[in-house]
Amino acid sequence: MPVLPDLPGVDLVLRRSARARRFSLRVSRMDGRVTLSLPARAREAEALDFARSHTDWLRKVMTDLPAGRIVAHGTHLPVEGRLLTLVPAKARIRVDGDTIAVPDPAGPRVAAFLRVLARERLAAACDLHAAAIGRSYTRLTLRDTRSRWGSCTSDGALMFSWRLVMAPPAILDYVAAHEVAHLEEMNHSPAFWAIVARLCPDYAVRRAWLRGPEGQDLLGWRFA
Repeated sequence: MPVLPDLPGVDLVLRRSARARRFSLRVSRMDGRVTLSLPARAREAEALDFARSHTDWLRKVMTDLPAGRIVAHGTHLPVEGRLLTLVPAKARIRVDGDTIAVPDPAGPRVAAFLRVLARERLAAACDLHAAAIGRSYTRLTLRDTRSRWGSCTSDGALMFSWRLVMAPPAILDYVAAHEVAHLEEMNHSPAFWAIVARLCPDYAVRRAWLRGPEGQDLLGWRFA
């Protein structure tokens, strides 16, 4: 794995993409991983020179990354846009007012709970939006992705990050509308954004929230 001499201990993950038209760097707010994307036919040496030329920028971004937050009893965790406090429980996990009562180990149990809740919320939103445009999807899967909040394949399969359920419901709804719109337009053309606007008129505000620090901070929670 390539390394940057001026950033010891930082490994570069190289990701070739047929869709990429230029070099780009991304720093994950989840684990600090640095990904260098490059066009499929680009020379690796040129890509590494690009990364080295952005060493100062990488150093600043990595310095500004929030410290990882461990999910444990006493944690104030965002769930559907509101902070809930984790408290100990002897039996099954449950939400009670502004608390989540959860047995040990709290982190993995809360993550499992959020996955179930995310599937319920996303399935309802996708069903609603798919019906609105007269389309259907083939399946819905959840992952803990670092690079994207959702995706849609050419055969109609939808994928989402289960961490969306930590965001306000309107944000989850936007991502569902975005991916459902791909069932009709597998691109980001004006026609695609017109569908998104029809399903979610204020999508720009919700998209900005997700791309901003509040959305990115959702990736910083540690459930292990």
